[in-house]
Amino acid sequence: MADTKREIERKYESDESGLPDLTGVAGVAAVIHKGVAHLDATYYDTEDERLAASSITLRRRTGGTDAGWHLKLPVAPGVRDEIQAPLSGTVPGSLTGLVRSRVRDTELLPLVRLRSDRDLRHLVDADGLLLAEVSVDAVRAERLGTGASAQWTEIEVELADGGDPALLATLDKRLRKAGVRPSAAASKLARALAETAPKKKRRKEKTSEAPVTAGDHVLAYLRTQRDAIVALDPAVRRDVEDSVHSMRVATRRMRSTFKSFRTILDRDVTDPIADELKWLAGELGVDRDREVLTERLSAALDEVPSALVYGPVAERLNRWAGERPGGASSRLIGILDSRRYLALLDALDGVLTDPPLLQAAGNKPGKVLGKAVRKDFGKVSALVEQALELDPGTDRDTALHDARKKTKRTRYAAEAAKPVLGASAKSLIKTMKALQTLLGEHQDSVMARQTLRELSAVAHAGGESAFTYGLLYGREEQRAAAVETELPGFWAGNKDAADAL
Repeated sequence: MADTKREIERKYESDESGLPDLTGVAGVAAVIHKGVAHLDATYYDTEDERLAASSITLRRRTGGTDAGWHLKLPVAPGVRDEIQAPLSGTVPGSLTGLVRSRVRDTELLPLVRLRSDRDLRHLVDADGLLLAEVSVDAVRAERLGTGASAQWTEIEVELADGGDPALLATLDKRLRKAGVRPSAAASKLARALAETAPKKKRRKEKTSEAPVTAGDHVLAYLRTQRDAIVALDPAVRRDVEDSVHSMRVATRRMRSTFKSFRTILDRDVTDPIADELKWLAGELGVDRDREVLTERLSAALDEVPSALVYGPVAERLNRWAGERPGGASSRLIGILDSRRYLALLDALDGVLTDPPLLQAAGNKPGKVLGKAVRKDFGKVSALVEQALELDPGTDRDTALHDARKKTKRTRYAAEAAKPVLGASAKSLIKTMKALQTLLGEHQDSVMARQTLRELSAVAHAGGESAFTYGLLYGREEQRAAAVETELPGFWAGNKDAADAL
């Protein structure tokens, strides 16, 4: 069973100045020496160091108070989530899944061994509460199989669980004043890899050139979405809040980009990939859509006076929603472990490493991207105008839903074109986002009413009153009607939103 810990720390290079006295800094009442621990860690990665390239570390460590397997995933600069698993001879399955989107089928190998003598101190307040840990680590690094080695001393300051990050900033000022320099390496492993790399690998990674052509801009946008999908994979597996939704949005952005810029990318290559992205988005949405709908109906039920709630409405709604186990559902993890999903990731990599560019991709971006965005907006305009001409009912609901989908596509196309089209694209993105929200409220009401009809029928068949379901249904009708009343005015003020492109 893996445990997760949020790690907030800063690293420094230690020189002759050593560690200054930190007593009295930002409420530090005492510095308690905890002795020296001897740590021995072996770091695992693919031969081509895919985890390190993503600032991810996977190690097996003995010694100290937390011996075991540790996987560290970046959250923000200086912030990582450390997922821990008990000590074992091989990489635990609970951790291999969390790096699968990076390594795919490539074998994880022991690459580097780090042995550290850790001189540890606790910084505590006047009540003895731990504020932070400060260690002076004498590190000896060995690249396994090559004999290459390095050694150095560093200072590590780690915030205690629940601590105030402002403490790190205050301690940073004190350390800098004492001549201690922030470490140039993000982690011990990063430094070890750099200092023990074969000479032919000791070169700086080539900086990506700024986008120039229309194809460059589209590929840059696609690369951002591919990176988001890969990076969100472990978060989805861990059921991190909003991760499923964020991954689903990234898949939609990629799929929309393939469709919007068909003059730039060869459809023979991208259409099959778009189909697979649609499949993935659908799988991600199975649990997400029901979760969102449950929240909407539960909130609506909470607003109903208790005197108007007849029968076990909340209980029946909860049964419909289903019990959601801790962590991602086994069904969803199965999708992320599937050969189909991994093949999709490989296909996305292929589009970026060997892009199927058409002739228009080499043209100047302004004209090509602007034309594509205007074309998408034209489709939105036609669908909104069609919906406004229809009477309220199923046909209008369908037209508004189609308009919402095209609105998303136009928004994503404008996002890809924003670096080129500037303020005009930014304005269109804002308009499309507002329209998407408006139409999304309408579609949510359509789905809520469909669910309420189903729940009402089940309750009636069970001999329960359907009154409350009808009440909620009526309120959802009012919410949809409010959108349909607001839409003509909104559209009249925004139907020329793409003219400036």
